Amino acid sequence: MYFRNRNSEFILPQMKFLLIEHNVRTASRIKRILEDEGYSCLIASDGIQGRKMVLKTSWDFIILNRTLPQLTGVELCSNIRNQNNEVPIIMLTDVKHRNKMAEGFEAGADDCLLLPVDAYELLTRITVLMKRKGIETGSRALLTYIDLEMNLDSRIVKRGGIEINLTPREFSLLEYMMRNRGKVLSREEIAQNVWQVATAPKTNFVDVYITYLRRKIDKKFSAKLIHTKHWMGYVFKVDDIAA
Repeated sequence: MYFRNRNSEFILPQMKFLLIEHNVRTASRIKRILEDEGYSCLIASDGIQGRKMVLKTSWDFIILNRTLPQLTGVELCSNIRNQNNEVPIIMLTDVKHRNKMAEGFEAGADDCLLLPVDAYELLTRITVLMKRKGIETGSRALLTYIDLEMNLDSRIVKRGGIEINLTPREFSLLEYMMRNRGKVLSREEIAQNVWQVATAPKTNFVDVYITYLRRKIDKKFSAKLIHTKHWMGYVFKVDDIAA
């Protein structure tokens, strides 16, 4: 079965996510991230509503906030595990409560993630958990945006039907930017997520690789996809004129 969204396409069975999050902006952003991946996502705005939805329906994955109203995420997570429900659970924790993340694991959460959520990190954690629990996710072979296609299995990239040869690092950089399209990415974010550099880069290697990538995927095409945001970083999106 195929699932398509406006800007990207994946080939995979649609999985059901329950997102229990009281912050409207956070819930909306995470829902979009999941639906862009081809997942189905329903939202519960407090712990009581979340518990009712857990009891009513079988879910493939649950993401919940630690500090939910009505019934906290810690209490709800413990409640779910007491029902012998082995659904994968990621608990979201505000940075100011990072020293209490252990409570989430003690309640039965499989992983904990600090807010605000980074899309690339969230999707990576989800993939790792699914593999750990032996959940079949199907093939996420194809990422597409406008006329750009990236096959994650064959590692072939095409734009306008023309194949583009990328180095492994350029491929990883493009994948990260495509998964975070529309978001301004700082050089630090890119370095940490593509190069796994823990601290801010002291050289301009990120800028150098952005230049390499631009030459290959933008130079020969009228619609530019990689844009510089001065003093902030880079954003991957189609330019307003082309849109």
